[in-house]
Amino acid sequence: MRRLMLLLAAGVVAGCQSPLPAVNPQMAWIDFSTPFPNDRLLMAERLDKQRLRDGRFFQVTPGSHELVVRFDFEVPGGGGMNMMNTPTERLCYLTVKYDHFEAGQRYVLEGRSIAFTPSARLFNAKREIVAEDRQTYCVP
Repeated sequence: MRRLMLLLAAGVVAGCQSPLPAVNPQMAWIDFSTPFPNDRLLMAERLDKQRLRDGRFFQVTPGSHELVVRFDFEVPGGGGMNMMNTPTERLCYLTVKYDHFEAGQRYVLEGRSIAFTPSARLFNAKREIVAEDRQTYCVP
């Protein structure tokens, strides 16, 4: 019985880690990055106002697109007696619009936070900033 439960658990975990699809050379690919350890999660949420099923990347046609990412990060605690040292988690949605995606190019969308303030930058393959977030919505 124990072996069966371990096998089922391993199957569930393996199913959640499906491989990324092949990169389509007719489209632009956007990877994600978070440079700080308190930045926990950056996931694709919407592409051109359409909700996505796989939040690990964006793959877009050439041209103009609006990307919305979910960004979870820790912020320092504050408030009552014991809360000063306890970090809390913050959930924000960041919107980045870029008009010049090119087919076959790879981009990196980097989410970062400084205290309570999240931000996102889109870099091209030369590591140049080509767009920054223009709208942020955080859940209190």
